[in-house]
Amino acid sequence: MIAPPFGVLVVDDEPNIRSGLAKGLAADADHLSTAGTADEALALFQQRTYQLAIIDVRLNCGTTGIELMKQLHQLRPQTSVIVITAHGTVQTAVDAMRAGAFDFVLKPLDLNLVRQQTRRAREHDALRVENQLLRSRLVGSGEMPQIVGNGAAMQSVFQQIRQVADTEATVMIHGESGTGKELIARALHDLSDRSSAPFVAVNLGALPETLLESELFGHEKGAFSGASRQKPGCFEQAASGTLFLDEVTEMSAKSQIDLLRVLETRNFTRVGGEQLLHSEARVISATNRSVTELIKDGSFREDLYYRLNIIPIEVPPLRSRREDIPLLVDHFLETFCERHHRTIKRMVPEAMDMLTAATWPGNVRQLRNAIERIVVTNVGDVIEKCDLPTELMKTPSVPIVLPNSLSEAVEGCERDTIKLALQACGLHREKTAQTLGISVRTLHYKMGRYGLH
Repeated sequence: MIAPPFGVLVVDDEPNIRSGLAKGLAADADHLSTAGTADEALALFQQRTYQLAIIDVRLNCGTTGIELMKQLHQLRPQTSVIVITAHGTVQTAVDAMRAGAFDFVLKPLDLNLVRQQTRRAREHDALRVENQLLRSRLVGSGEMPQIVGNGAAMQSVFQQIRQVADTEATVMIHGESGTGKELIARALHDLSDRSSAPFVAVNLGALPETLLESELFGHEKGAFSGASRQKPGCFEQAASGTLFLDEVTEMSAKSQIDLLRVLETRNFTRVGGEQLLHSEARVISATNRSVTELIKDGSFREDLYYRLNIIPIEVPPLRSRREDIPLLVDHFLETFCERHHRTIKRMVPEAMDMLTAATWPGNVRQLRNAIERIVVTNVGDVIEKCDLPTELMKTPSVPIVLPNSLSEAVEGCERDTIKLALQACGLHREKTAQTLGISVRTLHYKMGRYGLH
C-alpha cells in the first residue's frame, strides 16, 4: 500500500523555534507549515490536511496550546499532536495527555527526540489508514471487522448475518449481557442496502416509562412540562435506516402495544401531536432474557414477539467459545495499546491460559475491560500471570470426590452437560435438544431422570 502524504504543522510564538523545527523536520514530512498564533494555525488547518501538529503550550495570543489542540481535534480527530513547553510540570503533562496529546516534549528541544516522535506519529497514522482501508475492504466483501471470532459458534453467527443482512426481515438477537449484540445489529446494518442511512440505537431498559414514548416517537413543543421544543423520536431519526431496540423485553405492557401498532402500520404520531408520520426503518431488537418464559408469565406479548422474532440470531456466551479468547485478547491488546499510546504488549502463555480458562460471566465486555485495565496499569512490555486482575487469580479450592462407579460418573457428566446446555439455550428445550444432538422426547426423559425440571 502506498503511504499517505504526511503533513506537519508547527505552532509556536517564537520564530527561532518555528524555523528550527521546520528545517529539522523537513526530511520527515511531505509538507510542513508553521504558525505563530492559534488563529493562523486554524486557518492553515482548514485549508489542508495535517497528520501531525507540534504545538507550544504557551502561545501569546490568548489561547493555550491545549485549547488549540482541542479545536484542531474537533476539525480532524485523527491528527496527532505533540505538545512542547519550557514550563513542564507533571500537571501540564497530565492535562495534555488527557486532552489527547500523542506526546509531550520539554524545551530546550532535543531535535533528535522530536524527529523520533514525528516518525512514530507517521507510523501511527500509516497504520490507522491501513486499518481503515482493511476494514472497508472487509465490509465490502461481507466480513464483520468489528466482531472477532474464528470458532464454529461465531462462524455460524456470521453466516446468519450474511444471509439476512440485505433483506427486509425483522431480526431479534438473543444473548447474554456483554456478548456484543449491538455489534451484530451494526453489522446487519452495514452489510445492508440501508448502510448509507442512519443507524439509531436505543436501550429500552435504561428509559423510564414516562420517557419511553417520547424517545421512540418524539414529542411536540409544549406536549408536557419541560418540552420546550419539538423533538423527533427514534423512529423518525432512523428514517429509512435501521432502528436497534436493545433490551426490548423490558418494555411495559402499554409500550408493547404502542410498538406493535407501529410495526403493523408503520405509522405513528409524536406525543402531543396530531400529524400522522410514517417510518420505513428496519427494526432489529435484542434481549438477554428468555422470551418464552416471559410470555408464559404474561410480562411480554406473544404477538409482539412473533413480529420481532421473524429471524432469531443466537449469540453464544464467551464460555461457549473459548477458542476465540486468545484472538480477542490479541485484538484488545492492539486496540488499547494504540489508544493509550503504549508499546504493544506480549502475554506469556501461562497468563493466556488463565484468561482462556476464566468463566467470564460478563462475556466479551468483561474481557475487554480487563484487557484495557492491564494495558493501562502494566508498565512492562510483557504481561505475566501476576499482572492479571485479582478476581481472575482467585480459584476456589474444590475437594475431589470420586464416584462410586463408572456408571455414576457417566450419569453425573451427562446431567451436568444437559444442565449447562439448558442454561446456554435460555431453557429453550427444542434448541437444547438440537444443541445436544438428541430428540426433544429424549431430552424430556433425561431431564425427568436427573430432576432438572
